[in-house]
Amino acid sequence: MSIALQYSHITVNDPDEALGFYRDALGLEVRNDVASGGFRWVTLGSPDQPGLEIVLSEPHAGRSQADGDTLQELLTKGVLPNIVFSVDDVDAAFEKVRASGAEVLQEPMDQPWGPRDCAFRDPSGNQVRMAKSRPA
Repeated sequence: MSIALQYSHITVNDPDEALGFYRDALGLEVRNDVASGGFRWVTLGSPDQPGLEIVLSEPHAGRSQADGDTLQELLTKGVLPNIVFSVDDVDAAFEKVRASGAEVLQEPMDQPWGPRDCAFRDPSGNQVRMAKSRPA
């Protein structure tokens, strides 16, 4: 049996604002942009991993009002799960994202458990980490 991650969702307040971070600052490519029922989701991926994508969507997109409200509350609190990107040069990636104006949570550092990493908040408050790629 073969198994691989295909995509993961990131909840954002405003897909256009999020694109400024995920596409422009991180360098991901837009793969799909769909409007449906008054909401929108955008699928992005890395040119280095064609089969792996993230989906940016608003809290109420495809959810009940109550579920969307709950998700919005968690997003506002900044307590949704973080996402970690693997990069070959943490310091260069950090400088590129910092130059975009993103909120810095942690400058690049070597962690006691192994990787060199850094952290930011996206425009919606999600924690986004970048860690040194592991050797193949």
